Amino acid sequence: MGWVAAGDYEIALDDGKVVCRNAAGRRLKSVPARLADDPAVAGLRQLAEWLERHERQCLADVERWMTRSLPVPSAVVARVWPDPAWQAALRDLVVTGPGGRVAGFLRDADPERGLGLVDLDGDTVRITPETVHIPHPVLLEDLAELREFAVELGVEQRAQQLFREVWHRPAAVDARSTQVEDYAGGSFKELRFLHGRAAQLGYRVRGGHAVCSVLEDGRTAEARVWIGDYESYEETETGPLAWAGPSGGTLRLDQVGPVAWSEGMRMAASLYAGRDIEDEEQAA
Repeated sequence: MGWVAAGDYEIALDDGKVVCRNAAGRRLKSVPARLADDPAVAGLRQLAEWLERHERQCLADVERWMTRSLPVPSAVVARVWPDPAWQAALRDLVVTGPGGRVAGFLRDADPERGLGLVDLDGDTVRITPETVHIPHPVLLEDLAELREFAVELGVEQRAQQLFREVWHRPAAVDARSTQVEDYAGGSFKELRFLHGRAAQLGYRVRGGHAVCSVLEDGRTAEARVWIGDYESYEETETGPLAWAGPSGGTLRLDQVGPVAWSEGMRMAASLYAGRDIEDEEQAA
């Protein structure tokens, strides 16, 4: 933490916040009001805001690599690793190498030595593949065992991977059906609350639907949940969940891939969780 002169004081960034100390070196509880318009203070606050946005963007990019099953060049991982924001987003994620075999938990990346991992035997190893995948947890066959091992290692993933909620498509799904009703009927007193919840959860809203797009096996599938027309501020409720293919046509449930299914169900469940419980209890 480097200190910068600001009038008779010195300021610095500590955990994303501007802190201040006096000429005697004593750290103050807050930045004095007289420094509110100081250029150094304004500059540090702008830097803190930029760093926060950068951290969010890095995390969002890593989660997008995971949900879209995109191959990531090892050289890219090594190039961004020195950046604390990128490193925090990538550290301890499970990566897979050629053939989809789990290689281990990512702990380091170096342009010369390759990727440093903790493998499934608990050993520290180095691998040098051209690309790796950060698999969606629904694709990990031994997810329960990996979760247990992660707890033993003290793994803390910033990007939701191992401890992300997953839903598996039932094997005996009705091939004629095009929607899931599990999380339909969640009541909200005002539509704006449901729209606000969708935005807070990171989902886009288009044409009265909350949508979540997934690229899987080179094909785009968009999960859609009806949440109401934005021009109305009356009561609304969550609708059924359905998926659309690249051309916009509705997919049958047996055409939905495992990642698209899991992410669509995750969105529907998250929206439904914010419903008005009191109305349900009164109706019961």
